[in-house]
Amino acid sequence: MADRAKILLVDDREENLIALEAILSSLDLTPVRAKSGEEALKALLGTEFALILLDVRMPGMDGFETAAHIKRRERTRNIPIIFLTVVDSAPDYAFRGYAAGAVDYLTKPFDPWVLRAKVSVFVELYNMHKRLTEQAALLRERLAGELPPGNSAAQPTVLPELSRRLTAVEDELDRVRELARKSADASLSAPLSDLSDRVSHLRASFDALG
Repeated sequence: MADRAKILLVDDREENLIALEAILSSLDLTPVRAKSGEEALKALLGTEFALILLDVRMPGMDGFETAAHIKRRERTRNIPIIFLTVVDSAPDYAFRGYAAGAVDYLTKPFDPWVLRAKVSVFVELYNMHKRLTEQAALLRERLAGELPPGNSAAQPTVLPELSRRLTAVEDELDRVRELARKSADASLSAPLSDLSDRVSHLRASFDALG
């Protein structure tokens, strides 16, 4: 069974972490807690995450400073961040959140359905990226191992299998596009565009073999 996507939940209050876990409990993911910015950065050292839900107001290293450290690291800079904060926060918090690299910004108390829907699509995108990377690696491996220069004898058996795998990725991308369309979430446009470009490039490379 494939590993479940991991979501990093960062909040200094235990009750907020419990609430987030309850909201996300119906999704196929693994929540990981961090009660400070420092804990979050330590968790990111050894674990791959699909998404970070990051509280803005924390003692010591706040959400903005934590996000700045995350975005400076090569390994973690592309992990999507959704900022969470109370509704009476300073009016420039949303702007600062986006400036810090967040893909979205939600105020508490937020609609559990909205948060669940956003997280669900980002997890789908993460899983698609992983599968696409695996398919691209498989394509390179199979072509290098079974289709050496001047040998086309293996093509009839190898290419149909690779074609089926690539078609499955394209079908799944269409499903994720539909999820994003229904959510009407503008923050998904950039990662979806990047994923679409990668699938198109893989298709073009495969079609060139025909």
